[in-house]
Amino acid sequence: MMMHSPNDFKIEIETEYLSAQSDITMPQFVFSYTISIINTGTLSAQLISRHWLITNGEGEVHNVQGLGVVGEQPNISPGQCYRYTSGTMLPTPLGTMQGTYQMRSENGELFEVNIPFFKLAVPSLIN
Repeated sequence: MMMHSPNDFKIEIETEYLSAQSDITMPQFVFSYTISIINTGTLSAQLISRHWLITNGEGEVHNVQGLGVVGEQPNISPGQCYRYTSGTMLPTPLGTMQGTYQMRSENGELFEVNIPFFKLAVPSLIN
C-alpha cells in the first residue's frame, strides 16, 4: 500500500496589505493571503480542515480551526495545484501566520501538511 507523506505537498504563499479596507485609527489592519497547495506526490488527497496560529505585533496568538478552506474541501490530484485567497484582520500593522492542513489521501490515510511561517506587514514598515 502506498503511503502519503506531508513532503508530497509544497505550499507557496503571497500576502498583500489591503489599505482600502484598513483603518489605522481603529486600529484595524487587513491583509489578504493567497496560498497555492501543490501535490508533488503520486496519490490524490483531500484537504479536510485547517488550523492557523495568527500572531499580532503584540505577541497575542489567535487560534483558528475549521473545515476546509474558503468553504471548500478540495481534492488535489498528483501534479495539480489548488489556489485560494483569504484574509485576516489584525489590531497591529505587523503579524505572522503559520499552521497546518489536515489531509486525507485517496487510500484513507490522514496526515498533516505544515503551512510555513509567513509575515503580514504594512509595506511602509518594511525597510
